[in-house]
Amino acid sequence: MRLRLFVPIACVLLATIAYAQKVTFDSNPSAPFASYKTYAWTQGTPVPDSLMEQRIHDGVAAQLAAKGLMPTDATPDLFVATHAVTQDHPQLVFNGFGWGLGGTASVENYTVGTLVVDLYDAKTRQMVWRGVATDSVSDKPQKNAQRINKALEKMFAKYPGV
Repeated sequence: MRLRLFVPIACVLLATIAYAQKVTFDSNPSAPFASYKTYAWTQGTPVPDSLMEQRIHDGVAAQLAAKGLMPTDATPDLFVATHAVTQDHPQLVFNGFGWGLGGTASVENYTVGTLVVDLYDAKTRQMVWRGVATDSVSDKPQKNAQRINKALEKMFAKYPGV
């Protein structure tokens, strides 16, 4: 009887873990972050939806502005590239508890998106900082925009040099 209760509860917990946002970042400790004042965009891996791509760039620009970095058309200190990809994942879904009676299971797909933000030193062309966020993707663009902004805040929370 305990096993019958454990299986549905375990599946709910695993589904919750699968949808949790994960954010990491890394930086080159020898990079002169305090001297970086300007940036320019460089080619990355865009999202097929141009509105979402613009939201990503706006969110990154806001975080960079909060760190004292300004965009420039002249010679920048940093180049910024974003990369966004999605991948479908199967998930086993149990319907009903039924104590062994009437319960069914099905496989449903959910989409996971990964956003990568890379910063390159413009003089050396070496990567100096990378932030990576992974989260489930919603069918609602506003919800995705909120998740992206939350991820970017976490990414840049400990940006070096500020």
